[in-house]
Amino acid sequence: MVFANPTYLYLLVLLIPLTGWYIYKLSKSQASLQVSSSEAFDLPQATSWKVYLRHLPFALRMAAIALLIVVLARPQSTNSWQSSSTEGIDIMLAMDISGSMMAEDLKPNRLEASKDVAASFINGRPNDNIGLVLFSGESFTQCPLTTDHTVLLNLFKDIQSGMIQDGTAIGLGLANAVSRIKDSQAISKVIILLTDGMNNRGEIAPITAAEIAKTFGVRVYTIGVGTQGTAPHPFPTPFGVQYQNVPVEIDEPALKQISAMTGGQYFRATDNATLKQIYTEIDQLEKTKISVQQFSKKQEEYTYWALLVFALLLIEILLRNTLLRNIP
Repeated sequence: MVFANPTYLYLLVLLIPLTGWYIYKLSKSQASLQVSSSEAFDLPQATSWKVYLRHLPFALRMAAIALLIVVLARPQSTNSWQSSSTEGIDIMLAMDISGSMMAEDLKPNRLEASKDVAASFINGRPNDNIGLVLFSGESFTQCPLTTDHTVLLNLFKDIQSGMIQDGTAIGLGLANAVSRIKDSQAISKVIILLTDGMNNRGEIAPITAAEIAKTFGVRVYTIGVGTQGTAPHPFPTPFGVQYQNVPVEIDEPALKQISAMTGGQYFRATDNATLKQIYTEIDQLEKTKISVQQFSKKQEEYTYWALLVFALLLIEILLRNTLLRNIP
């Protein structure tokens, strides 16, 4: 319980002089009677119940005044009200889902490993707005910026290679992520771009997309996924799945330039542990303190107090004019 006008509660001090005045007035109103003998008054007399209740009307009136002051202070109910500091930024994940992401130098493959680590990263950032962009030969938004991480994580389950035209449109994926985050009002705007290849599709060059990100104050962390040398890649054949070692070709110069232009960093993930460590490092780099004032909707509660005031005054008037009426 809180009060919208708590200063009115100081009026409760007035009850003290009012009570004192009542006692003083009562002492001056005692009648006196001269009699020749007081023997009759020495006999035991039955005390009427009205004698015990003669101060009840005054007590009811004082209670009514006290509750009226409470009504003036406007009591309100609320669940919580607190100021705290939290950590939160806006993050867009741009993930490569091209066919080469099925290579198994990361276990069970690059795509599944990337999904698992990204999901753990999301679970560790409960205060962030996080969205997801997928790209291969084309790009589309799997999930816009949201704090509903349950929905976002459920969408991760549907990610698979082959959802769109194959290829690696790094510039297009980055540009799509920028378009989704550029209007954010967050203090810090971040894109984490993960790919395992070289840009070979799309109408937008990676460096052009990086320039757009820089214009809107978006910091880009780039991650190159893939071991050094060659990686085993599954190929379906009439005789079942056959594996072939395919050269790992990541456009590291472009990824490094993108991160350098936008104030981010480039990372190389050659195995599951390295990829997890990269997300942990990014998690530590991107911590922004935000002052948040949390409060719940307030509900006015003076109605019940006002009805109680009315009831007490009504009872006091009835008693004073009926059962406890004073006869001069």
